[in-house]
Amino acid sequence: MALLALDDLHLSFGGVAALAGVSLEINTGDFFAVIGPNGAGKTSIFNCVSGVYAPTRGRILFGGRDITQLRPHQRAELRIARTFQNIALFRGMTVLDNVKIGRHVYLRSGLLACGLYYGRAAREELAHRATVEREIIDLLELQDIRHKIAGTLPYGLQKRVELARALALDPVLLLLDEPTAGMNAEETEDMVRFIVHAARVKHLTVVMIEHDMGVVMDISDRIAVLDFGKKIAEGSPTQVRQDANVVRAYLGEDVEVA
Repeated sequence: MALLALDDLHLSFGGVAALAGVSLEINTGDFFAVIGPNGAGKTSIFNCVSGVYAPTRGRILFGGRDITQLRPHQRAELRIARTFQNIALFRGMTVLDNVKIGRHVYLRSGLLACGLYYGRAAREELAHRATVEREIIDLLELQDIRHKIAGTLPYGLQKRVELARALALDPVLLLLDEPTAGMNAEETEDMVRFIVHAARVKHLTVVMIEHDMGVVMDISDRIAVLDFGKKIAEGSPTQVRQDANVVRAYLGEDVEVA
């Protein structure tokens, strides 16, 4: 059984079809990439899976359970985490506080106790902080900046903090939306190293949207290619690289593929 399955997923905005019958199966432990030209529908898939958008038609199955109608916080409780193409940190908060927010689904204290910060609420917060510092901050080598304000950090470090916040959820499924976008070669190499290491240590299933084909081909087990909201190819990196439909979608012309 696939961990995540999209069954004939459609998504429309007025007369514009963002997704047109996309079906995918991602197995537990896969490193699965979704690629395609700008506007192909890649982020729309993530928004449907995380509950930001409700598909016009089709189903989303997670562990065999239909989650199509669940709200975003309910999907987070199932341990589905994501990062965003555009950094979505709380810029005025510290790195540590940003990462701790990823633990919100595990908080059980009531509003009053949290507001007064006593008893169970205080103990709970300290326990989650210890987990974050021990398992996430150390894993992504953020120890030296954990008390710095997130908005003051260089772009590459902010992307790493966002990854840390997603990992703080202790996800089963991690959705990465262009994790290396806007990075230089050194930052990209570091980010890929952290992603691969975290996936191995925490036994994650990863679905990644990425435009850097070097990264995609190096670390993906399987790749799906979208164009104008439709899946035009799926397979191993070698199979996708040699697919004529993929070449045409990227180059806009008929090209013979060796």
